[in-house]
Amino acid sequence: MLMSASFNDDQMNNLIADLQILIRQPSISATGEGLEQCAILLTNMMNSAGIKSELLYLDIEDQIGNKITNQISPVVFGEIKSKSNPDARTIMFYNHYDVQPVDPIEKWNDDPFSGKVIDNLIYGRGSSDDKGELITRLKAVEFFLQKTGDVPCNIKFLVEGEEEIGSPNLFKYVQKFKQKLDSDLVIWESGYVDKSNRAIISLGQKGILNTEIKVNGPSRDIHSSMAVAIENPAWKLVNLLSLLYDSREGKILIDGWADETRPLKEKELQILADEPFNEEAFKKDYGIGNFINNQSPYEVKKSLATAPSCNISGIVSGYTKKGVKTILPSTASVKLDFRLVPDMNPKVQFDKLVNFLRKKGFKEEDVSVKYLSGEPAYRTPLDNQYVKLIVDSASKIFDGVVLNISSSGTGPMYVFKELLNVDSICIGSTILPNRMHSPNEFTDLRLLNKGTNCFIEIIKNFSYYRKNIQKK
Repeated sequence: MLMSASFNDDQMNNLIADLQILIRQPSISATGEGLEQCAILLTNMMNSAGIKSELLYLDIEDQIGNKITNQISPVVFGEIKSKSNPDARTIMFYNHYDVQPVDPIEKWNDDPFSGKVIDNLIYGRGSSDDKGELITRLKAVEFFLQKTGDVPCNIKFLVEGEEEIGSPNLFKYVQKFKQKLDSDLVIWESGYVDKSNRAIISLGQKGILNTEIKVNGPSRDIHSSMAVAIENPAWKLVNLLSLLYDSREGKILIDGWADETRPLKEKELQILADEPFNEEAFKKDYGIGNFINNQSPYEVKKSLATAPSCNISGIVSGYTKKGVKTILPSTASVKLDFRLVPDMNPKVQFDKLVNFLRKKGFKEEDVSVKYLSGEPAYRTPLDNQYVKLIVDSASKIFDGVVLNISSSGTGPMYVFKELLNVDSICIGSTILPNRMHSPNEFTDLRLLNKGTNCFIEIIKNFSYYRKNIQKK
């Protein structure tokens, strides 16, 4: 049963074909486009591979208390139990089938949902985030089923359709289907491979707070000659933003913002110090000349893994199209995302933001602050019993392994810990400059091959863990 990993050319061609099918089905959670169609497609694909799957739904109520079904993106649940090793523990793969919007469409070289292959790269929205990662997990399971008709351990899949909008209903899904989702380890939806072909194994995800601030000015857009007498809401917004964050020093200025952050342990600091970081390659990839406040490579590594952030993701006010329109706009608004770290709570941080602005004199009738979404951060402990398993498995496939205490990105790891008491580990086959969330998103087919082989190793090694060993 426990054969060596050997993903052949025919199986790889099948992986590419199925990934193209997934990419060609739009599934944009921000707009709702194609979500249920993609979920159904994925369910059929999993069933064809031998993974018993179904769509899970939440019931919601309308304003008068009537239940409405199927108004929230369904979760795709898949499960296959080991016939030869029924006492094995259960590994659960968490992924998502939704993708980001394709804007700006004019920046794409081809149809964003083409799945076009050029040399060893496959292009299209979702090719790396997250359909490319998802397909490696599916094909790893299918590998065992094709070879032996069985899997060496128990395996589950949870594939949601709202990750790109902050997983607003994942907590409710896991809470409702808690028994069905019971497992011993969650393998996260993505992971990185560096330029030296080393697998970056991450044990955490930052949290996030998404907010929108709107500043009201005159009752309508007016002639800009009135700027000497009437305050421009765009200027007011600029002044407001300058009070939140010092962009030169990279410092959040909101009172007490970092009071709840958990200090790093000595072993975590050592992991950060040992983690390789190619400063010049990083700067070249992102087209920058220096880091905020001229941070050292170590400081950058530490910030990416463990520092809260304040980011402007979009500002809207006035006239921005071609030519000139001399107006004083009636409103100005900004969307902010704050990355959070353990033990910051999004709702607590939001209250700190609002209280800070009110103390600075920004009145509610003039400046509205809206909570859009949020989720806490989580880090799997370094001494988690499965970390060595993942490291050993990846070491057989990649040209080395780098252990990272937390990704700089965000994901709802806390949900699985809080409701299922299960930790999560990130490992995958994505390279950083893959243009995810941007035009011309792509992923490297050679890395998808390695990723699939890595998951074959993980599944094989996970089979040695038995149910009668107490969870950590």
